[in-house]
Amino acid sequence: MSAVISACNLRKCYGDQVVVDGLSLSIRRGECFGLLGPNGAGKTTTLRLMLGLIEPDAGELRLFGHAVPQQARAARLRVGVVPQVDNLDPDFTVAENLLVYGRYFGMTDAAIEARLPELLEFANLAHKRDVRVPTLSGGMKRRLTLARALVNDPEIIFLDEPTTGLDPQARHLIWQRLRELTARGKTLLLTTHFMDEAERLCHRLAVMDNGRIISEGSPRELIATNIEPQVVEVFGEQAAAWAHSHAAHHAQRFEVSGETVFCYVQEAQSLLQELQQHPHLRYLHRPANLEDVFLKLTGREMRE
Repeated sequence: MSAVISACNLRKCYGDQVVVDGLSLSIRRGECFGLLGPNGAGKTTTLRLMLGLIEPDAGELRLFGHAVPQQARAARLRVGVVPQVDNLDPDFTVAENLLVYGRYFGMTDAAIEARLPELLEFANLAHKRDVRVPTLSGGMKRRLTLARALVNDPEIIFLDEPTTGLDPQARHLIWQRLRELTARGKTLLLTTHFMDEAERLCHRLAVMDNGRIISEGSPRELIATNIEPQVVEVFGEQAAAWAHSHAAHHAQRFEVSGETVFCYVQEAQSLLQELQQHPHLRYLHRPANLEDVFLKLTGREMRE
């Protein structure tokens, strides 16, 4: 598959702070590519660089073969954007928001009107066509923002944390819609703090920290190459004391976080037998997942 976005040694600084530090990646046509990282890792700045909204201090970037930011305007005609915060016009109805946005791409009103039924059906908002934005729920607003990003029938859609703040039902509906887009051959570039979202939707991922890509691959590849295959979580007030006395004998690695001990193992039988001798402790045995990888690579400390 050909690359629709290619970046080589991108660098962006604000004063003395390096926000993007030598970033290189290639995103293929028709894939969902996830960009993961803690707050302040440089994800949103990277998206802004790719869209030509800010200029890099160094490096090269191409979007559909167009040099960015020099030819960003031409490239953006083939792009849809779902921003981190909904910026719908509260004075307009659902349909009017789509109509006005389509005009920014030089579309005629007739062409936009012809797309409205499909877009409203896609967003499950056909019954809300003529209502104003303030009356919509949070999930409806997010779905409208997604539909708006599709007005110009873009080839690639940038999605900056598209499901933040949504309830599970709304999240699952948006996941379904995003899978439909990739099934149609659309390319998605997704940032998210939900590891299950990334694991479900993304064909490939890059984990960023301090402006750099520290690991890249499919979700399965990242799990297989970065972490032990099984995890046992041990809970309780005495879990930390138990861990310092016993965990090292039965686990390849363990971490204590509050009242929970995370034990990472190749094979869990020995550890589970040990835990049966401590009925005051509770535990959960599960396969390793993308969140385990993310926390190993970027740490458990809070980022402000």
